[in-house]
Amino acid sequence: MRRVSAAAALAAAMFLTTTPGAVAHTGDPGRGPATAPVLEQRATLSADHLAEGPPSGAAATPANGRTGPFDGQVIPGFSAMVDNGDGTFWAMPDNGFGTQENSADFLLRLYRIAPQWESAEGGTGDIEVQDFVPLRDPHHRVPFPVVHEDTEERLLTGNDFDVESVVRQPDGTFWIGEEFGPFLLHVDAEGVVLEEPVPLADVRDGEGTLRSPQSPSLEDGEQPAVGRSKGFEAMAGSKNGRYLYPILEGALADDDDQRRRLVLEFDTRTREYTGRTWDYETDTDANLVGDAFLTKQNRLLVLERDDFDGAAAVTKRIYAVDLRRTDDSGHLEKDLVADLLAIGNPAGIGTGTSPGAYGVGEQFSFPQQSVEVVLQLRDGRLLVGNDNNYPGNDARYPGTSDDTELIVLDRERLDPGAGTGTEVIGHRGASGYRPEHTLAAYQLAMTQCADYIEPDLVPTRDGELVARHENEIGGTTDVEDRPEFAERRTTKVIDGVEVTGWFTEDFTLAELRTLRAEERIPELRAGNTVFDGLYPVPTFEEVVDLARRSRTCDGEPMGIAPELKHPAYFDSIGLSLEEKAVEVLEANGYGDEEDPVVLQSFETANLRELDGMTDVRLAQLVNCSGAPFDLVAAGDPRTYADLTTAEGLDEIASYADILGACKDVMIPREADDTLGEPTAVIADAHAAGLEVHGWTFRAENAFLPAEHRAGADPREHGDLAGEIRAFVEAGMDGLFSDHPDLAVAAVDDGS
Repeated sequence: MRRVSAAAALAAAMFLTTTPGAVAHTGDPGRGPATAPVLEQRATLSADHLAEGPPSGAAATPANGRTGPFDGQVIPGFSAMVDNGDGTFWAMPDNGFGTQENSADFLLRLYRIAPQWESAEGGTGDIEVQDFVPLRDPHHRVPFPVVHEDTEERLLTGNDFDVESVVRQPDGTFWIGEEFGPFLLHVDAEGVVLEEPVPLADVRDGEGTLRSPQSPSLEDGEQPAVGRSKGFEAMAGSKNGRYLYPILEGALADDDDQRRRLVLEFDTRTREYTGRTWDYETDTDANLVGDAFLTKQNRLLVLERDDFDGAAAVTKRIYAVDLRRTDDSGHLEKDLVADLLAIGNPAGIGTGTSPGAYGVGEQFSFPQQSVEVVLQLRDGRLLVGNDNNYPGNDARYPGTSDDTELIVLDRERLDPGAGTGTEVIGHRGASGYRPEHTLAAYQLAMTQCADYIEPDLVPTRDGELVARHENEIGGTTDVEDRPEFAERRTTKVIDGVEVTGWFTEDFTLAELRTLRAEERIPELRAGNTVFDGLYPVPTFEEVVDLARRSRTCDGEPMGIAPELKHPAYFDSIGLSLEEKAVEVLEANGYGDEEDPVVLQSFETANLRELDGMTDVRLAQLVNCSGAPFDLVAAGDPRTYADLTTAEGLDEIASYADILGACKDVMIPREADDTLGEPTAVIADAHAAGLEVHGWTFRAENAFLPAEHRAGADPREHGDLAGEIRAFVEAGMDGLFSDHPDLAVAAVDDGS
């Protein structure tokens, strides 16, 4: 294992080098040398910039000290852009202020802009707004009344259409995707509507149209098939202008798979949908498709985002898909191109022009809520931009409206370097910084250069595996604040211990997904409580998807180390974990010893069972005291101490590959709570052919040995690096840490 240094090492999402103009693929480690996204250019437009025109925002929701009406036309960020090839771009805002009802005074336009890029060589970093093209319907092609119905120009507003995506045709006209219908609009180079808006055909049965709640054609009693404002946020176009590829931002309302986003094909010559469709699967059901760009025939860049911003953001990613490649479930295969929350910035771009801004530093983040622009420039670099939802978003400076921001990413080849070989596993994710077992925690662990992420797995009543530290969820979710689940509180005996609370096996997955995660130890990690109530309980499938679509900071496939919790107990109630875990792994291409997967358990019988079910690596976890519950239940007197004798380790090596040891098993604490001398366990485990991973390394004084604490406050961070180095020097091969960034620094500094 190795790690690169400087800003590139901090970029957790990778490009793979290709020829300019080609789509990068990262799904197969054998496809090419890994590269990291690097910030090359940046430019911003003040959030408060006003273009000429009548006042706007009279009904906008006040936020960040801004209250409408504003004395001109607000430019609330950009939802789509077109490269003019001469340093200028056509940039299109959406419908204005977020809803149909509050945007009647917002005029729909395409603005010609000229970024004065800030780069390593200098530059002001300003965005110059040169002129604009108003969208209008003087020929009455729109068959329903618009706000300016009785005027000659019939200027279109954000009450008429929610324009979100744009493709320029070879003849200079534009096709625009919008969300209220959803419709496809065709306008000329001057913004004049050329023909009646094209509704979304029901490509599932070939008859009728699919409408949103805002559609002017929605009939009384009709159930909308498209979610509110979940229409054509994204649209790509073929270079010859023949085909458009609009993508629905959200799932269809009646779709059983709420992670599915429909990709369609539209023929601009026949003005009809071709009937060809594809299924794009988002990383989680709440994620949105923000934009798309066709780099060459059949190959698309897809911008996927969550609805969070600033430190709470989890997903701002660019994936590559090939319309000819689908996985076994029929979804388009996704290859990670860039994680926009982890961008190398060796030149320090933005640090002078945006001092103190969140995400602007040696590691650059693009954490705005609505990242909605991606296009590939003619030299192969990528341009990304945001819709700032003026005046509401404040990702960079809390309390201050976000500017419109554009960045250009290039690709930097990773330096192979040398490393220690000590693997770092993000324990329940980066749980020192985010509530544990959330996609936010896992994502941050990857950004902090963990080699593996570790989900603990428990089942729901309907047999789905989810990531929770325990099946009792009163301390890790908001379930106790949900009156609808008050009667689910009960007392059970789990592994011989009486436990009272709420249990995952008493909830269906659908019910469990209504809950939100909370920090488990707020008394020590008060900073994590600001994220309480944001994130759902992730499924094992989602965690696996996140890992297989990600890369480590070395460009290697991201590893995953699931722990199966209380297997004997769950077997006793008919919710066996092993079969489902293997099924999910195999469905995602994991099943070989070389795959970056480690299945773990504190019990022994299920690991023996797994040894015959899968070839992925297995880890026998051993606690500092006590015994595996399956042995206790069977009347077997052996304890964890017996398992870590030389004889016991030889037995473990007959079915497992790794010993996952409590720290005290390797280096016990003395009476004064300092570290003692290493035991023979590591050497004996190595002699048996086992790797040794230690758990759990945490930065707070409450968890550190006395000599590595910093003061008396149990919440303060002490010398975690010093503790880790002691165990690495004793021969430990890998470690679990709640603070992957500190663990990575410790093992790298000690190499």
